[in-house]
Parts: sequence; C-alpha cells; structure tokens
Amino acid sequence: MRNTWLYAIPMLLLAGTAGAQTVTYTGPVTVTATKNPMSAFEFPGSVTVVDQAEIEDKMPSSADDILNDVPNVTFAGGPRRTGEVPIIRGFSGNDVIVLLDGTRQNYISGHDGRFYLDPALLNQVEVVRGAQSALYGSGGLGGVIEFRTKDASDFLAPGQTAGFNIFTGYQSANDEWAPGITLFATPMAGLDLVGSFVYRNSGDIDLGGGPDLEADDEILSGLFKASYTLDASRVEFGWTRYDGSATEPNNAQGLGGADFVDKDLMAETWSAAYSYHEIGNDWVDLNAKVYYTRYKADEQRLDDLGEGDAGELLTRDLDTIGFTLDNRTRFALGETSNVVLTYGGEFYRDKQEGTSDAGERVGVPNAESRYFGAFLQAEFNVEAPLGLPGEFLVIPGLRYDNFKSTSDLAADNQDDQISPKIAVSYLPTEWLMFYGSYGHAFSAPNLNDLYATGVHFTIPTGSPNSPAINSFQPNPDLTPQKTKTFEFGMGVEFEDALWLDDRLWAKGGYFRTKADDLISRDVVQPVVGGCFGPFGNARLCDGTTTFANINKAELHGIEVEAGYENEYFLVEIAYGHIDGENTETGEPIGDLQPDQVTFHLAGKLPRLDSVVGWRVTAADDFTGAEPEEDRDGYIVNDLYAMWRPQQEILRGLTLGVGVDNVLDEEYSRVFTGANEVGRNYKAWVSYTLAW
Repeated sequence: MRNTWLYAIPMLLLAGTAGAQTVTYTGPVTVTATKNPMSAFEFPGSVTVVDQAEIEDKMPSSADDILNDVPNVTFAGGPRRTGEVPIIRGFSGNDVIVLLDGTRQNYISGHDGRFYLDPALLNQVEVVRGAQSALYGSGGLGGVIEFRTKDASDFLAPGQTAGFNIFTGYQSANDEWAPGITLFATPMAGLDLVGSFVYRNSGDIDLGGGPDLEADDEILSGLFKASYTLDASRVEFGWTRYDGSATEPNNAQGLGGADFVDKDLMAETWSAAYSYHEIGNDWVDLNAKVYYTRYKADEQRLDDLGEGDAGELLTRDLDTIGFTLDNRTRFALGETSNVVLTYGGEFYRDKQEGTSDAGERVGVPNAESRYFGAFLQAEFNVEAPLGLPGEFLVIPGLRYDNFKSTSDLAADNQDDQISPKIAVSYLPTEWLMFYGSYGHAFSAPNLNDLYATGVHFTIPTGSPNSPAINSFQPNPDLTPQKTKTFEFGMGVEFEDALWLDDRLWAKGGYFRTKADDLISRDVVQPVVGGCFGPFGNARLCDGTTTFANINKAELHGIEVEAGYENEYFLVEIAYGHIDGENTETGEPIGDLQPDQVTFHLAGKLPRLDSVVGWRVTAADDFTGAEPEEDRDGYIVNDLYAMWRPQQEILRGLTLGVGVDNVLDEEYSRVFTGANEVGRNYKAWVSYTLAW
C-alpha cells in the first residue's frame, strides 16, 4: 500500500488544482534507432527524443538551442547559426549522420555550419548516439540526428478538417524577430496538407561579457507536405527550403576574420515517398523514398583583407540525389516469442562544385561520390532462458556499403565496408533493464578531404617574392575511418511511483570506442630565417596542408539521463563525459568536450494552464591538446514560462517568455574562438484556430 504522506504534501502545496485533468505520463518512442517504433527505454543504447512541446518551451532559433542539453552532444563553431556544427561523442563533420524526414543532409564545409533548417518547422528531433553504420552506413561513428517536420495531424483534433497557426518570436541578444504562418487541412478522407513559412531577421549578437559578434541575418524558410492514404497505401510529397543572407566574416565560426562577405545560403530538399502498411499482413510493411537535396553558398567579398580582391564571388554547390527502400517481415517463434526482420537498401550521390573569379574555389574541389548500401536487421523478442524472469530483446544487424569518389584533380578513391552490430536488452521486470552492444562503424573520406587544392593560407615575409604560401595537397589514398564500439548500461522506469499516473526513469551507460585510420589535417609549415627580409626567398617557407589517416585512437565516456514527472512538476538531469587519445602518442584526440551536467526543473500550474521552468548547464574545466583549447568551467542558468489557456475563447493561444544566460555568464566552448551568447530575453506568441 502506498504511503499517504507522499500524496498529502504536494496536495497541500497545490491546493485548488484538484479539478485539473489527469494525464498518464509515458516514455518516448524512437523510430530512428531501429527504423521501427520502439520504446526509447527498452532500446539497447543511448537515444534521446525531443518532442514538439519541449521544442516550443525552448523557443529556439537554431538546432543548437534544441539539443544543448543532450549528453555528449554539443555544437562547435560559435553563436552564429551559419557556423554551428554538431558533435556527438567527439565526432563531427561527416562522422555524424544528419537526416531530415529520412533524407540525408550531407553538406560539409571547413568554416561554415553543417545544415540550415528553421526549428519552427519541426515537431520532433531524435539523437541516437554510438555506432550506427549497421543501419545507416557511412558517417555512423558518432551517431544520427534526425529532424522531423510537422504534419497537419499535429494541429487537428478529431472531427476538424482545416485551420491555421500564426506565430512570432523575439530574442534580444541579436534583436531577432521571427514571424510565421502554418496552414493545414484534410479536405477529404485520406488527404493531408500542410504548408508553413517563417521569416527571421537579426543583427549583431550580444556575447557574455561583451563585445558584440558581428552578424546580420535575413532568412525565409518554407515547408510544404502533401500525403494521401488509401487503404494500406500512402504516398507523400515533401518540400523544404531555407533562403538566408548574411553579412559576416568569410569564416563564420568563432570571431572570424576581418575579411567580410555577403553570403547567400540556400538549402532545399524535395522528396517523394510510398509506404504500404496493411494490418494483419506480416510479410509486407514497406517504405520507399526518393529525394533530391541541394545546398548553395555564394559569398561575395566586401574587402581585400582575405585571400582575394573586393568584389570576388565565391560559390559552393552540393547536390545529393538518393533513394531508400526497406521492408519489415514479422513472424512468431513459438507461442511467446517473435521476430521482426527489417531489410533494404540505399543509394545516394553527392556532387560538389566550387568556383571563384579565378576558376575553381580553394578548398572546394569539383568532385563526385556515389554510395550504395544494403542491410539486414532482426529484432528478437524472446523469453529469458534457464528459468530467468522477464524477456530478452536481441537486435543483430549487418550492412554492406560500396562507395567511390572521383575528381579530375587526382585519382579515384574506391572502397567497401561491412558493418556488423549486435545489441541486447534484458528486461527481468517491466521497470528494470540491462543492455549491451558491440558494433562496427565507418566514415568514408569526404570530397574536401580527398581533393582539396589551392592556397590554404599565406605568411608575409617582406622578401621580393613574398608571401610564403601554404597549399592544400590532394590525398586520394585516404582510407575510411573505422571504429569498434562496446557499450553497456542499465535503466529503471516506474509508473505510479510516487503519484498516480506519474513516471520516474533513469538510464545510463558506458561506452568505449577503438578507432583506426581517423582522418586528421596535417599542416607542414617550415619557418626559416632565409625566407624573411629584403634579401630572403619566400619559397623557402612554402608549406603544405594534407589530410591523412591517424593509425589508432581510443575514446570512452559515460552518458546518464534521469527524471521524474507528474501532474505538477517535472525534474530532469543529464550527465555526459567523454575522453579520447591517440593510442600511439598518448595525445588527446577528437572533438572532446568538458564534463557537463544539465538540470531542468519545471513547475506545472494546471489551474492556470501554465508551466514555469529553470534550466541549468554546468561544465567542468577543460584541458586540451593545445593551450588554446583550454577552457574554464561555467554555469549557465535559463528561465522560462509558458501559458497555454484551455478556456474555449482562448484555446489555441500560446504565450511564452524566457531569459537565457540569466547571469550573463562569460564562457566559450571548446574549438570555438568566440564567447557564447550573453543574457538573452525571449518571447513567443502562437495562435492556432482549427475547425
């Protein structure tokens, strides 16, 4: 029998709210982790699901705002949204797979951000950490981030067929306004339509401790989706687009240089999908998608302080076409066990072009890559053997990939990989689980690593043939980065733990990754006295920059997420630790981060249809491989409040206010040369009307 005092104390504190509607709190469901819906708690690995309500509570203006409290996930590159790059478990760039509604987002740039997407278009984000090549192929070293956009069903209640949502947001740190509108309808049975547009305009960014970071953004983002379902078949068409212009340094990351440019950035994805899901059909459960993604980055120099003349136009284009197909077959193994086989294939092609007024753009080679992969995964749900209580979930998987990169600048690069993985969860009871996994992952060298050419940087020498020049050198002999990752952990999850219809959960684990042939930039820059002065020869100080494979490295870490939620409050805490070294030299390696703890406390006021929250991010001191990588620890506090009235006349309205970095903490992240955003006042207003 439950202790009555556990109910009495909160009831006294929250007297007058007894009329609030009872809600049963259940754990999140992941789809990205296995390509099938599964309880995130039961999945044998580390996965975080951020739903639409949590996205809205954070009032985000970029992906960093959504994911900054996920363990061992961070963003480098500084506060400019055009420079943000995700890092998972010490891996970044093409070692992290980014998906948008199942389509690959493969844009990689040395000094720009990884992707361009407005958070107002999203209804969910999933982060699966660890080796993921057995399902997703190249890039699965750190993990997968999948963004999912909104559907009409996210707005419509049963019996409603159409409506609109208008909204606007503001934040003071960069004087940003973000108005937008979403239209949605189901004009006939089975037809689902949604369209959305968001406009953002912002200026210089106030940094913690000052000064301002020069930035000037104007962005228009759009989304359109149409789907039609007839019996077991469903077809869907999707389109997203990001058009942004910015005036900022050529290098958008950190403080950047004095060489300012006008940037025009465009990211667009077109997709068409077909699925077949017939209830009772255990043999065919099919998904197919074809897509086309293109990125354009045009930069016109505003001065001659960089490597070119004022007025020079630099372009970078990346086009991706792709196709995915997978099917599920289900059958029973006896009376109490069953298996789901998921199998399929994937093809995609990346084509990159870069130009400048002088011809090809430095560091942006004209090149092309083609990838093909086929995979098989099983999910066994079986009773525990030998009289043990509970059940086992066993997930073995295997994928084969073949890839080839070509360019006129150097020889072809071609290889193939086999990526096995096995993961096991043991649930002796409904509330307790243990898990372990072992998986191989790989990341093929990207086009820029293989074929970069041109001047990397120059050094003034004062000699007649000044400056000294450091040039990129292609290396078509690069091999894929490969890892072997072992993980184990446990979790607990209770319903009706301390309160009726509440939820208490905790899940954490340890991982160790052994890596071979990690790709690193090797800069050879001789500096000798003979190249300086009026009688020197600058050619004696010419150098090279080449991408090369490091033989062996090892990374290990810990991830923990825990929380408690009931009708009146929510408490969440997360912890991440990551360390890594070159096992041949003992030097730190990888995009390492300091230990970080995040804490979230939200008080719910059912009578007022409101929630008031406090978020804390605390990071330890960090010592890097070089002195410039050292960082002091920091504690950042954020406050927010959301009001979602349920009275008939106001239903559909959402009002939010918040303050990020309340104490104006002065801090910076590792591998970023600028402080992060200072005190930032935020507001959000949204109204939905459906009929």
